[in-house]
Amino acid sequence: MNRLFIKIKLVPGALMVCLAILLCSNTGNAPLNTGKTYVSDYENILGTSLQIKISAPDQNVADQAEAKALNEIDRLDHILSGYNTQSEFSRWMNGSQKVTKISPELFQVLDLFDKWRKRTNGALDPSAEVITKLWKSAAKENRVPTQIEIDEAVKTVRGTHYILNAENSTVQRLDNAPLILNSFAKSYIINKACDAALGLNGVTAIVLNIGGDIVIRGNHTEQVQISNPKADAENDAAIAKVALSNKAIATSGNYRRGELINGKWYSHIVDPRTGIPAETVISSTVVADNASDAGALATAFSVLKPAESVKLAASMPGVQYLIFTNKGERIESEGWKAIELSVANTATPATDIKANTWDPNTELAINIELAEIQGFRVHRPYVAVWVVDKDNKPVRNIALWYNKTRYLDEMHAWYRTYYQSFMDANASVSSTSSATRSAGKYTLKWDGKDDNGKLVNRGTYTIYIEAAREHGTYQLMEQKMDFTGGFKQVQLTGNAEIAAATLDYRKKPKDAQ
Repeated sequence: MNRLFIKIKLVPGALMVCLAILLCSNTGNAPLNTGKTYVSDYENILGTSLQIKISAPDQNVADQAEAKALNEIDRLDHILSGYNTQSEFSRWMNGSQKVTKISPELFQVLDLFDKWRKRTNGALDPSAEVITKLWKSAAKENRVPTQIEIDEAVKTVRGTHYILNAENSTVQRLDNAPLILNSFAKSYIINKACDAALGLNGVTAIVLNIGGDIVIRGNHTEQVQISNPKADAENDAAIAKVALSNKAIATSGNYRRGELINGKWYSHIVDPRTGIPAETVISSTVVADNASDAGALATAFSVLKPAESVKLAASMPGVQYLIFTNKGERIESEGWKAIELSVANTATPATDIKANTWDPNTELAINIELAEIQGFRVHRPYVAVWVVDKDNKPVRNIALWYNKTRYLDEMHAWYRTYYQSFMDANASVSSTSSATRSAGKYTLKWDGKDDNGKLVNRGTYTIYIEAAREHGTYQLMEQKMDFTGGFKQVQLTGNAEIAAATLDYRKKPKDAQ
């Protein structure tokens, strides 16, 4: 089927705002059970995006809770980050190999790695960074590492790199092997941030989503969509959907980050035991009582053989999982069906496909990159993406990212076109669990259907991309495209909020047809 795929990159703006994301293909989620729902979205938090939903009696309490969560994230990032040269972890890594007293938080994360390294028989290891660096270096030369290089890296990984002393909270490095704490740092931080927000009087629930790892706590049930590993757009149909209360969910996969070498894709997830990027499992989603277990298992399941993952999960009560392999196999836990919701079938009936309608085997990809503001935390701007026909009549509302509905009129063009139908639909916001993606970079798609789900006729349409901040910057992009001829790609000129945007009319990937 024909689809329009839009990729957008946002550029730094002058003012900061809170906003929530609504992708028009989402089916929505149940509202928080107590109080009102307050939603904010941020970019460049722990190297990815963040969405926080808080149930509170009023905006003031929600803002205070949000501040507590964000301050806790900042505090822990300054301790655990492997990218901030001034973090406690970085300073320890760059220091001498003498016995060092460390913070309780750094001790706990290093201890978690020790325990999970044993539990997974080496599938999780902080020194896997040795192998990651080797593959990145070889990729720059467009080559696969030699077997000698791989063997040497694996030998280094198998060593003991530090010793912890629980009695006095000290650690001693034993070698210079590079370490990285990502597998646990993010999930550990999410847990602590939720604790901080829920500690405020009046807050009854929180949903915190950092790069696709999600924690749901309090008096609330959240519907969580699980991204299709073979579909890269924000508004692509989910491969599964679950309803969760007081749980954590994490997804790991090889489809968003990695290296392309001689035309072949290699995952960023490597097996520390072999030195080879993981490839059998393309997506693994885990639901557990806490984010650390969910994150650890999701990563481990991407490395382990499915049979090993099933055995490991069986040893941990309450864990549910959904695994997809590169051969198309779907492997799920016995209790998965109890939390799963039905996913709507969006396929177009053959009877709806006419000679003059949009080719259902094509799509428009819209790639957007938001402008990055360095030095301080910023909310994501309000963004709307929609399509009109040659008579300027609305055809498809593709995406709307916002926070407070009272400021939607800041997006003047979208407001005139779609505000009333948006309010009539009473649209809501669901969460999405996926492999972590880079901050500020989004892909959307138009599948050639109108707002009623019917294929449009072939012809000329205009794509609008609008960005605004509350009482701040305002940007509007528009591009007319003819969908009667061959495939084409159009690069739009960036602006103060959207650093780059590309419209790519193309044949749908074979797996998506």
